[in-house]
This record gives sequence, structure tokens and C-alpha cells, in this order.
Amino acid sequence: MQFETVIGLEVHVQLNTKSKLFCSCATSFAHRQNSNTCPVCLALPGALPVLNIEAVNKAMSFGYATNATVNEKSIFNRKSYFYPDSPMAYQISQFDIPIVSDGELFIDLEDGTSKRIGITRAHLEADAGKNIHEGSISKVDLNRAGTPLLEIVSEPDMRSSEEAVAYLKKLHAIVRYLDISDANMQEGSFRCDVNVSIRPVGQEEFGTRVEIKNINSFKFVAAAIAFEVARQTEAYEDGIYNEEVFQETRLWDVAKGITKSMRGKEDSADYRYFPDPDLRPVIVTKEMMEAAKNIPELPDAKVKRYIETLSIKREDALVITSQKEMAYYFEDMLKHNITPKSAITWLTSELLGRLNKASLDIEKSPVDANTLALLVQKIENGAISGKGAKEVLDFMMENQSRDIEAIISQLGLAQVNDDEAILKIIDEVLADNDDKVQEYKSGKDKLFGFFVGQIMKRSKGAANPAKVNALLKTKLG
Repeated sequence: MQFETVIGLEVHVQLNTKSKLFCSCATSFAHRQNSNTCPVCLALPGALPVLNIEAVNKAMSFGYATNATVNEKSIFNRKSYFYPDSPMAYQISQFDIPIVSDGELFIDLEDGTSKRIGITRAHLEADAGKNIHEGSISKVDLNRAGTPLLEIVSEPDMRSSEEAVAYLKKLHAIVRYLDISDANMQEGSFRCDVNVSIRPVGQEEFGTRVEIKNINSFKFVAAAIAFEVARQTEAYEDGIYNEEVFQETRLWDVAKGITKSMRGKEDSADYRYFPDPDLRPVIVTKEMMEAAKNIPELPDAKVKRYIETLSIKREDALVITSQKEMAYYFEDMLKHNITPKSAITWLTSELLGRLNKASLDIEKSPVDANTLALLVQKIENGAISGKGAKEVLDFMMENQSRDIEAIISQLGLAQVNDDEAILKIIDEVLADNDDKVQEYKSGKDKLFGFFVGQIMKRSKGAANPAKVNALLKTKLG
């Protein structure tokens, strides 16, 4: 029997406000435990929450970026649950009326097509604290308690782990382009709950949904989905689907590469949602909505513009726009009037290859956009060969030097453009290979490449290849 995978994702994005959602405590990541707390964070009697308006503005920006409905009125609810990292014994969240609803984004598939993924809602909520387990002792750090989160809930529109990862990467790019979150997955600023089920191909009814909590890596999301699909498929084929697969919350065990049962999955009734009596409904003004619509150019729009105005390949445009820092780096390079094709080659192939090898991202590149563009200029105007430019780039990566002229001089890589100097080398090569010259003139055209190679070798790669070809053709008749 063939099965279809059904995937929906709930992504928690930590908004990059300076203070928490309902108090003025800082949202800094690495401060001493329990130092960023106050009576509101600690749920002391009489402490009252006050909404951070900046979190509302950032949520609205996300709504407009995903073609969603931004609701003029939204309501905060209390979501009851009892865990040590939640001193209130409830979480302040949005339930029936969220700030954002009915959005969408489009993912790029390997066959070159795109697919629409629906976004059910994006709502604001306060994060919990953090449990720290040390042997038989557990501790609680409430620095994170009250940090503003935007929970983005997709429709169950994804049918493979590849689609799920593509959705997450696009979502990750959008929140970073909008500058509403640093989306640092290692620090938990962008984490994901994966809902997975299977059903026989052709069946309309969904299978039993299993939730895998708090995955903070694209790689682990793909691996967790693959394991869970295999587990559910095996249970179905063995006739024990109803015994083995039930609505529950599971955890991803990184070390073992498996999902493990955590607890039975709660329904909304279990959380006993009701409007928070300490918070009035959020009513956003038309001025706030207009301001939130002022968003930067997003990845899809950049891809379209690059293809239409710069005539570059779609695959290249997708690579460049996958990170806002890379897109801005590329655009800074183009300010130096170099060709888009050269900029793409030297950014995506040469620089990124070296950065990956050094385990660096584009933000920490020793070579900035202006310097790389000037190096490409040297190639395009014939001052240095492509091979020589690679040596210069290697030198800059290792020595963090940006003086291209000095490096070219130090390494002796200046390209020879003088016709007389090149002709002298051509004459020497032809004289040393008279027999091959005769063979070439008798019809062995492939020997032309041999002559070029010998000339470049004798010039130690310094001769301008274009001039070598032109002068050699003239010389050989």
C-alpha cells in the first residue's frame, strides 16, 4: 500500500524587541540566570501586564509580508498548564482572535516549480522560562519567561520532509528580511513543532496526528519527519496502527536519531482558554497598519527582479536571496559596475566555497563586498587573470588584508597586457615547437590550445589570455 505524508508546522519566532511582551525586563540571551525578572515575570500577586506595542507592530509586518489578514481587533487569552518554568500556571497567548490570520507563502521545489503553503494564523504569546536538569536536581531560569513570541501555524499542506524544510527556510528568510527576529536556531529564537501523519494514497481523511516538539535545526526536522513516517508506516503495515500511533507529543532524540513519547497531546479544551481579565482587547489603528505595511523587498520579489532586470538564472537568484546578508552583499558588489554574472561567480562559487571551508558565514567574511567587487573589476579590465585573482582571494582570506594592489604586487600577479612582450613569448614558443607549427598549419587545429598553454606557462600565467589568443591567431595565419 502506498501512503501519503501530511505535515503541518508550528514555528515559534522570538521577536527582537528590547523588552519582554508584558513588562520592561530585557530580552538579552546570555545574562546571569534569573537576573532579567520582575514581579510580572515571577507572577507575584498584584503584578499587572502591560502590552509591548513594538511586538504588535512586528507581528503586523509579518502579516503583510505573507499576504495575510491583519485583524484590527485581537484578544489575549490565558492558556492553562502546570510546569515549573511557568510561574503563572498559565501562558498569555492568543486563541480565537489572533493578530494575523489566513496568510500564505510559496516554496521553491526541486523541479523548478513553486507550491503555495497556507498559514492558518500567527499569534502573539509570552514564552516560558527554561528548565535546567543537572543529575537528580532540576533548576528553573526565568530570564526567558515573558519573552515575546510570534507563533506561526501552517496549514497541513506539506507532503514531504523536503517541502517542510523548504517552508522553514523561506519563513526563516522572511523574518530576517523583515528584521523582526534574529531567528538564531542555536539560541532557540526560531524553533519548530512538527505535526506528522500518514494516510493511504487517495484517502481524504487525515490520519492520527503526532506532534514532535521544539526542533531547532533544519537537518533535525527532516530526520525527525523521516523517522516518524517510517514508524507510522510500519505500524500500519503490521496491523497495529491504532495501538502504536495515537495523538501524542513526542521528542526528537538527537543522539539516537529517534522520536520518543513525551506525553499525550492536549486538545484546546484541556488548556481551558479564556480571555485574560488583566488585558483589554488589542485595537490597532489605521496609522499602525499603514506603518506596518512599509516592509523591505522580500526574497520572492528579489528573485523576480534579479531575473527580469539582471538576466540571471533562477537557481542563482534563489541562492543569493536565501539570506538577506548575501543579497545585500551581492547588491553592494553591483554598485561597482561589474557584470552580474561575474559577481555571482565570485560570490557563490569562490567566496562562499572558502567561507564554508572556514566554517564562516557571509556576515563574518574577511573579504567585504566592496573589496571583492574591486577584485572582479581587476579581472574584467585585464589587470589580473582569473587564476591570479583566486590567489589574491586566498591571500585576503588568510591575512585579512584588503589592499588588492599591494597583494598583486607582492605576489607578482600583475597581468601582462603589452603586445610586444606577449609577441616575444609567442615567438619563443613557436620557435621551440616548429614541428607542431607545421602540423597545425596542415590541419591539426587542436594544437592551438597546446600553444596557448605553453605561452601561459612561460609567462607564469601573467599574459592576458584574450591578447594571447588574438595575437597567436594572427601569428599562425
